[in-house]
Amino acid sequence: MDIVKLRELLEQELSSVELTELDDDFYREFDSLVKALKLSAESSRERGESVEERLYLAQLRIAEGLIKEIIKLRLHKIVDLAVEGKPAEMTSEERKIFRVLRAFIEREELPEVESLEAEERDEVEGVESGEPARRTPGEVYIIIENLPVILGPDMREYGPFRAWDMAVLPSEIGRVLVEREVAFKVRLSP
Repeated sequence: MDIVKLRELLEQELSSVELTELDDDFYREFDSLVKALKLSAESSRERGESVEERLYLAQLRIAEGLIKEIIKLRLHKIVDLAVEGKPAEMTSEERKIFRVLRAFIEREELPEVESLEAEERDEVEGVESGEPARRTPGEVYIIIENLPVILGPDMREYGPFRAWDMAVLPSEIGRVLVEREVAFKVRLSP
C-alpha cells in the first residue's frame, strides 16, 4: 500500500454510490504504512537528514488525510446500507459497524463488541460447533491515548491502541487504565 493506491481508492469511493471492494486486511495494511513512514522519518532524523525526514512526515500527513476521507465516505455508505438492511462486501471491521447499526435501527439490544469479535473469529476459523468461545469477560473502554500492547491476566495481548480506539478489556486492565486517566469505561446498551 502507498499514497498512490490510497488516492486511487478515494477517487473510486467518490465516483461510486457502492462500497469499493477492499481486501479484508486493508486497514492493517494502512497501519503498516503509517508505522513504516514514522520509522523512516525517525531514522532520517537520527541520521541528520532533515529534508528526508520532512518528506516522510509530509507523506504521513497526506496518507492520514486520505484515509480519513476514505473512512468518512465508507461510513456514510455503510450507514445507508444498514438503514436499507442490505449487507455488502465489507472488511471485518466494517461488518462489525454494520451489525451494530442494524441492531440500533431494529431497536434490538446492541451486540457486545466482544461477541462481534467472537463471531468474526468463528467466521474466519470456520467454527460451526455452536459452542461460544471461552474468554475472560471484559468491559468496553475508550482509550484516549496511544498505548502499547498490554499483557492481560488471561495471558492474551491487548493492543496496541491508538487514541480514541474502543476496546473490550478484562476489568483488571480497564481499572488500571481508568486510574491512570488514559481510558474511560463505556456502556453499549440502549
